[in-house]
Amino acid sequence: MHQNQLCATAEQARTVVVGDLRVCHCGTCDFVWNAAFDGDLLSYHDAYDNRQTCSSCFTDHVESLVALLVNDRGVRESRIVEVGCGNGEFLHRLVLADAGNTGSGFDPSYRGPLEDVEGRLTFERSFFGPEQVTGDADVVLSRHVIEHVDRPLALLELMRSAIESAPDPRLFIETPDVAWILEHRVVWDFFYEHCSYFTPRSIEIAGRRAGLEVVGVEAIFGAQYMWASGRPARTAEDHQAGASPAPVLRRAVEAFERAERELWERLAAQIEALSATGPVAVWGAGAKGVTFVNELDPAGERLAGVVDLNPVKQGGFLPGTGHPILSPHQADEQGIGSAILLNPNYEPEVRELLADRESSLNLVGADQVARVN
Repeated sequence: MHQNQLCATAEQARTVVVGDLRVCHCGTCDFVWNAAFDGDLLSYHDAYDNRQTCSSCFTDHVESLVALLVNDRGVRESRIVEVGCGNGEFLHRLVLADAGNTGSGFDPSYRGPLEDVEGRLTFERSFFGPEQVTGDADVVLSRHVIEHVDRPLALLELMRSAIESAPDPRLFIETPDVAWILEHRVVWDFFYEHCSYFTPRSIEIAGRRAGLEVVGVEAIFGAQYMWASGRPARTAEDHQAGASPAPVLRRAVEAFERAERELWERLAAQIEALSATGPVAVWGAGAKGVTFVNELDPAGERLAGVVDLNPVKQGGFLPGTGHPILSPHQADEQGIGSAILLNPNYEPEVRELLADRESSLNLVGADQVARVN
């Protein structure tokens, strides 16, 4: 259930709480959700680490968003609230990007000082709730949070309230695009923490229902994510602005459903074939890696481990299966012959890292299997 839970022992990893996936699709608005989700079973705390900025590829993505906000969207001299700030890296960068910016971050899993940047940056180790709403923030943003929330309209309404009194209120949300997941047959991209999946159409409909005028939705990070921007609707015209296009996901949903089991079987066959030339690992101990490994090797018989660049995860064990999480150096030491890469966005970075290390590890893209008709 907790994809990025830190597990110090294999036994702890194998006894984590688990849950069911029953992924459903609304043919009217294209919203996708896990009907078996029980939010009461989730508990985010300091033994949870979902940072991605150990990767230069993802760091570049984060820097591009900061530049977009400050240079193109005019987030300067602004009071910023980040809902679900994680370890606070993004908000820290955004506050430093302009001397007039201040920031408040909220996240129960936050670890670090509660105040930084000479008091311009503050954090609370808690969820953002009605008691934190003052209505006078200029900007409210949330990155990779709404997909974790089983009442997304309530979250959007809360975020709208946070900027209700601002003279130039702005709201920004980053979230995966489920259309990309379905169309690319990324069968390992569904996991328990993500209970709400959006398309540009469904995030726009949700925004309107929450009293927002959705200004735009852009494809980012190789079209895997969406960047939605909005503001509180001031008039009835703003609230209803724009006609919703027709739903488009049904064919992709049906094709994904037909292909899913066959794709898992082909991926299992790929691991078996690679094992003929040496031990096989998966590259990436994040959410995708946890889903992939738990589905294909729950007993720990096919894969030798999982390689990850996050030093906090290295030396730990993968939630669910208990596979060891290795550094690239440890993977070489243990003679890992092949590693399966789950996200094609990271391929150039990983290949450069392997070349610099003069590693003989064979990097194989799992997405190539999913692309076969």
